[in-house]
Amino acid sequence: MASIYHNFPILATPELVFEAISTPKGLDAWWSKHCIGNPSIGASYSFDFGPEYQWIAVVTSYTFIKAFELEFVQSDLDWNGSKVGFLIEPDGNYTQLKFYHTGWPTANEHFKISNYCWAMYLRLLKRYLEFGERVAYEERLNV
Repeated sequence: MASIYHNFPILATPELVFEAISTPKGLDAWWSKHCIGNPSIGASYSFDFGPEYQWIAVVTSYTFIKAFELEFVQSDLDWNGSKVGFLIEPDGNYTQLKFYHTGWPTANEHFKISNYCWAMYLRLLKRYLEFGERVAYEERLNV
């Protein structure tokens, strides 16, 4: 199994970071084209990443302003059964965000591309929270 990890500071409160990583409105601001879900254990999230990318995940960890995790149950074959999660730690004026995407079957080409894409998306999350920047979904990997 292969895993992706990214740790970085965000100049925002833990509450704002948590909202951006756990609510449909927050996720749509930096990651998904559109999603529907309820941030609570066992709840489903439906993600729209385009016509051929309609994915479903289940909330497997939820601790307000501390942790949020999704397990993908209907997605790309490499993502099925994988977990995307966020751990939040206050750090003065900053919030330390520890991101992970675990459960990849192998470190194949898709894994490598996704690792790069996660870095790009997480940068958009940081810019959204620190500067209020929103980038149209179609342009997100080009900025």
